[in-house]
Amino acid sequence: MEKWRATSNLRRSLKSILNRQLSSVSEFRYLNEKRSCQSSFNLIRDCKSLGQVNAIQHRCFSSASTLVQRNPSFSTLNSDDISYFKGLLGEKSVIQDEDRLETVNTDWMHKYKGSSKLLLLPRSTEEVAQILRYCNSRCLAVVPQGGNTGLVGGSVPVFDEVIVNISSMNNIISFDKVSGILVCEAGCILENLISFLDNQGFIMPLDLGAKGSCQIGGNVSTNAGGLRLVRYGSLHGNVLGLEAVLANGDVLDMLGTLRKDNTGYDLKHLFIGSEGSLGIVTKVSILTPPKLSSVNIAFLACNDYSSCQKLLMEAKRKLGEILSAFEFLDTEAMNLVLHQLDGVRNPLPASMHNFYILIETTGSDESYNREKLEAFLLSSMEGGLISDGVLAQDINQASSFWRIREGVPEALMKAGAVYKYDLSLPVEKMYDLVDDMRIRLGDLAKVVGYGHLGDGNLHLNVSAPEYDDKILEQIEPYVYEWTSKHRGSISAEHGLGLMKANKIYYSKSAETVQTMASIKKLLDPNGILNPYKVLPHLLNS
Repeated sequence: MEKWRATSNLRRSLKSILNRQLSSVSEFRYLNEKRSCQSSFNLIRDCKSLGQVNAIQHRCFSSASTLVQRNPSFSTLNSDDISYFKGLLGEKSVIQDEDRLETVNTDWMHKYKGSSKLLLLPRSTEEVAQILRYCNSRCLAVVPQGGNTGLVGGSVPVFDEVIVNISSMNNIISFDKVSGILVCEAGCILENLISFLDNQGFIMPLDLGAKGSCQIGGNVSTNAGGLRLVRYGSLHGNVLGLEAVLANGDVLDMLGTLRKDNTGYDLKHLFIGSEGSLGIVTKVSILTPPKLSSVNIAFLACNDYSSCQKLLMEAKRKLGEILSAFEFLDTEAMNLVLHQLDGVRNPLPASMHNFYILIETTGSDESYNREKLEAFLLSSMEGGLISDGVLAQDINQASSFWRIREGVPEALMKAGAVYKYDLSLPVEKMYDLVDDMRIRLGDLAKVVGYGHLGDGNLHLNVSAPEYDDKILEQIEPYVYEWTSKHRGSISAEHGLGLMKANKIYYSKSAETVQTMASIKKLLDPNGILNPYKVLPHLLNS
């Protein structure tokens, strides 16, 4: 690992250092918190023990508390329903075991917990269709679920909704090496698709920290962004087609594999990012780029956020077509990773810096790419944009760099209570919000900023020993108001789920939201699909 610093002596020798050959690299249970709103859960338990169907679910922890009432038009599960599903799916695919239900009722951060009494595991599109057809006729509410890695309560029940988990639908249907088009079932785990494509000489355009658990159907349904959106764009551009099952059991076959198809409305886009509220995605066709042989990763330090912005501008100009990732984290995020995660080391151990940047380049010509990267690093150092940095010399070092960036969410979880906000903002304004929140919160909590600087996505996190209403009152609605004021989005890539359903007006006009509600009513007139999510609760009722 060659290390370089922005000193006058090293500046003079930087060119010779950078000219040395760079090796190519290829590609909770959560702690039981003492929560300030524990009494709300006692209230829920009391309501359930009294048999009150309209029991009140109190949402807390990561968004200002609101009351959600169970929709009285939904039916409750009975023995005839269980018998029907067993006849359809077989005993093994109809789960009533309390331990397994405990897992699927709870999101991975253990912030949201439902009380579903039934988990269904369909193995085909036809089985999904028959499940929904029956549930719609009975007015049984349904929660579609994939890997359950969401962060906004979108993939778990709010009350007693039937969970339809598509993890058994995990077959790769076809792959065309000429076009690079992959067709697969929605239950395929992202990391498995990445491995499959790697063996074929291709890559997934999507890469996430949760790739070992998340599923492609859930990725599409939430329009997941990830680490390489700056290079490959969003799933709205990469998904060529999909198959989805509507609430009434109708199957929409939109599983096209064409790059161009201008025949009428492109309905697949309604399902990309709708979080299972319009239909259950069962199959996906996705365009995958070829795997390129030259991959280089640099881990850099900057003195201030202004330098980070300027570095991004320079990277876009001077690295251009080979730039595949541009990530940032601040010193608070770095400190958390170093102190909370085992085996993680600071690549720049001499001192802590205010900001860290991870840059990845990917191309097909090693010497050309190296020359571009060396020229960029040299000019950035001479211009004072970089104060320190290291270049990965092998795949292990590259992985250790990515481990720092991808490990921030895990480190935050281990540190205690965390309030998470996933925001899109103009790049020049992104870190202003972090600074404002530090002033606003003072010693109450630590404010952590990191994310995808290349596409203007800030992950704002507030870390504290335990959840506290005083902290939440300082965060919300201020964060949403600040974001709206600067024409940002309150959800860049995590979705709205339950957490932000009532906050949608900060990013969308009333007319736009009403049009969304009309589409929901058209495709799901009984409102059985993922109720209480995405749209404001009054419109969902």
